[in-house]
Amino acid sequence: MAWHQLSITTDNNTATEISDFFSELGAVSVTYMDAEDQPVYEPAPGETKIWHRTKVIALFELDAEPELVKTLLFSHFKDSTITHWHQEVLQDQAWERTWMDHYQPMKFGDSLWVCATGQQSTDQEHEANTVYLTLDPGLAFGTGTHPTTALCLEWLASHDLTDKIVIDYGCGSGILAIAALLLGAKQAHAIDIDPQALEATHYNAEKNQVQDKITCYLPEQFSPIQADIVLANILAKPLCELSASISDLVKPQGELVLSGILNTQAKSVISAYQAHNMQLAPPVSQQDWCRLNGIKPT
Repeated sequence: MAWHQLSITTDNNTATEISDFFSELGAVSVTYMDAEDQPVYEPAPGETKIWHRTKVIALFELDAEPELVKTLLFSHFKDSTITHWHQEVLQDQAWERTWMDHYQPMKFGDSLWVCATGQQSTDQEHEANTVYLTLDPGLAFGTGTHPTTALCLEWLASHDLTDKIVIDYGCGSGILAIAALLLGAKQAHAIDIDPQALEATHYNAEKNQVQDKITCYLPEQFSPIQADIVLANILAKPLCELSASISDLVKPQGELVLSGILNTQAKSVISAYQAHNMQLAPPVSQQDWCRLNGIKPT
């Protein structure tokens, strides 16, 4: 099936109104994109971020009339800042297959491969003492391609996780909790504010045959425990706000791994956790992002 894709650029004050107008005209979906390469790192939970210059993109069924939509739009918003009208016919694709065609298996440390379904090679299968995490695109963030996730996977692949209890705070796709289990952890507790993330984590745990070792929670469902390893790959602001709660989850002599932190934000995150008796090593960086890890003294 094909679709009409219609897009305009406008300001942040008008984007939501235009989105609603597209919906009223019968759009089957409306999305926002940054029109000026303005980075967004920390939207609040539940917030839809609108950039100063935002591209609003609407999909209509093929029997819609793009020129009529354009006429109605510019008539209704004649005093607004609409620019860059664009229309095209978008052919339907098997989007997950397209993603997998561009996704290459990734190796972390000496012991962990992350692959899409069907990508595990014969050479990989013959590597001794190596585990393979299968992960496909789905409902939640986290495939290992982003530096924040890669930094955590590198840490996991370089440590002995045998019989450890792990907490993955902000689990997303569940990739970190699942990797920890495949690398020898005994049990994982996965926590996220997004029910879709928990659904994705359940799905990926089953795909990797570790579903009996992982439990998923919304934050309000989780009764705090102390774990050998606590992973929190979220963002600097919530990491600081939750520093007391996350630090309390680490058992004495347990280890803490924090990511989702820009290099420029590392000092503030370190200060927040030092205030709760966490001893953190110097940041480990990849591109603009860094990982912090350390231990809780006895």
